[in-house]
Amino acid sequence: MDRIRGAADRKSAVSDMSMESFTCPECGSTSVVEDVTRGERVCGGCGLVLSDHRIDTGAEWRAFSSEESDARSRVGAPVRYTVHDKGLSTVIDWRDRDTSGKKLSPTRRSEIYRLRKWQIRSRVHSSMDRNLAQAMSELERLSSQLGIPGPIRELAALLYRKSIIQKLVRGRSIEAMVAATLYAACRIRKKPRPLDEVADASRVDKKKLGQCYRLLLRSLSIKIPLSNPIDYISRFASQLSLSSPVQLRTVEILQRSRDIGLTIGRDPLGLAAAAIYVASIMLDERRTQREIAEVARVTEVTVRNRYKEIVKKLGIDSMTLG
Repeated sequence: MDRIRGAADRKSAVSDMSMESFTCPECGSTSVVEDVTRGERVCGGCGLVLSDHRIDTGAEWRAFSSEESDARSRVGAPVRYTVHDKGLSTVIDWRDRDTSGKKLSPTRRSEIYRLRKWQIRSRVHSSMDRNLAQAMSELERLSSQLGIPGPIRELAALLYRKSIIQKLVRGRSIEAMVAATLYAACRIRKKPRPLDEVADASRVDKKKLGQCYRLLLRSLSIKIPLSNPIDYISRFASQLSLSSPVQLRTVEILQRSRDIGLTIGRDPLGLAAAAIYVASIMLDERRTQREIAEVARVTEVTVRNRYKEIVKKLGIDSMTLG
């Protein structure tokens, strides 16, 4: 083994090259064995030590569970756009105890109280920080009420930060801009929500929400994909307690409607509601037009008109549906 180590020292010039090519300079073998414990890379053919100064960049401690790994980790949480300071600032704990868990003395406690007060003030010291703090709080409330997943929240927060940089928020309601960014994020991620639903949850007028949304599209050059009625099916079917076969049949009906051009120039909400109505009747899980219209936030007349068009254009037997 000493002879092999000596050969590795004499051929130190080719060792670095062998680490990249994984080819032994002695026998030409490509079989390389890595000894992580000793930090060595050894040829599997002749036993030549290709490198013996490999640095372990991992942690020096061991953990046998995820809880233990989290407790021993020295890094903080990842950057989050939904927090006004992205989660990078320091937070002084409200418990008046030191690192060993002992209570602080009265003098030390009053000092920590002053530090905590000024630390909170320093986190929100500018007008932009105050705006972001209020906006992110509203975004959290609105997303929770609508059941928006985390990635879409992050995208909405990023769009709002861009709107602040472009000075689009100045002179406009924070609630309206937050609702507009959340609506745009849902459209981008193909998890759309009806504009009426977002307006009702945000307590913002639908007209004002639409104005803010169009302002975002113009100023930030956002590319919104075309609204697809299929994107609404899973949520509408879940609210109507419909089975998976009904959802699959609804998607099939919408795909056939798109192939013949029936979806052009028509509201995707009305098409989704009508397709669900047809599929529910075909698979004997009937829902009334009123129930479907309330979930889709369209009128019963819209559901009825789209239903007649689908049945006529696709050649579905109206006698079997009756």
